[in-house]
Amino acid sequence: MTIDLHTHTAFSDGTDQPDEWMAAAWAQGVTTLAITDHDTTDGWQAAVEARPPGVTLVRGAELSTHLVQGGRRYSVHLLAYLFDPVDRRLAAELARLRADRLERGLAMVDRMVAAGLPISRQQVLDIADGAPVGRPHIGRALMAAGLVSSVTEAFATYLSGRGPYYVAKADTALMTAIGMVRGAGGVPVLAHPRSRGAAAITDAAMIRSCVDAGLVGIEVDHPDHGPDARADLRRLADQFGLIRTGASDYHGSNKAVRIGQDTSDEDALRAIVSASSGVTPLIGPEPR
Repeated sequence: MTIDLHTHTAFSDGTDQPDEWMAAAWAQGVTTLAITDHDTTDGWQAAVEARPPGVTLVRGAELSTHLVQGGRRYSVHLLAYLFDPVDRRLAAELARLRADRLERGLAMVDRMVAAGLPISRQQVLDIADGAPVGRPHIGRALMAAGLVSSVTEAFATYLSGRGPYYVAKADTALMTAIGMVRGAGGVPVLAHPRSRGAAAITDAAMIRSCVDAGLVGIEVDHPDHGPDARADLRRLADQFGLIRTGASDYHGSNKAVRIGQDTSDEDALRAIVSASSGVTPLIGPEPR
């Protein structure tokens, strides 16, 4: 069983429709796949319909959250697995996050247009095609305009958090989000905690606070984590009794990673299932 617990489809900022996403996983020998689109469960039904016999589907999402330390606000992402998609509190917060994504994304586009960049609001909305607007959609518009050669280059230049076009998101407070996921019967796992801004604050004190709020796991193996980061995260996971997961963070052609590039083991999947309320079960064969 090859398990990838962090992937994105075109229902957020990936480029693959669910059938293409599932075919890509199958081609790489991935037999258990989590759908973790940003701040949305809209792709769940399409993922269920695209699932071939023998593949296990884990339904989840990746939540946009933040943590304030030392007077500074840090962006942190939280993976949520097997939660109730109609839980009133969590569903309302996901809807708020999606609305803010749209407002923030269009505000960034407006800044670029005002500076003379040849992109438009409608172009970005067309690229998103109903998905929560994210920076990768703007990156693809910048590619179409010939301003960058890849979404990765767009993030390093026009979409950088240090650049003149950047607009911050009104994310959920991390501890609040952890509590919401647990309250909805789901399993919260810290996403790529040594990637980007989160790397500066992911230490034992921060993890302890997250555990006190209900954190269940840490994503240890991720394409953005080097050997030293992985070793330290394993140590932190063991120190606090957290599930250690691994995943590709696949976004289709928006990122230069392949699905199944990093994986989780069956013990991690079993632990996630055990930690959930059972309201949203796995679909397909369960780990032995």
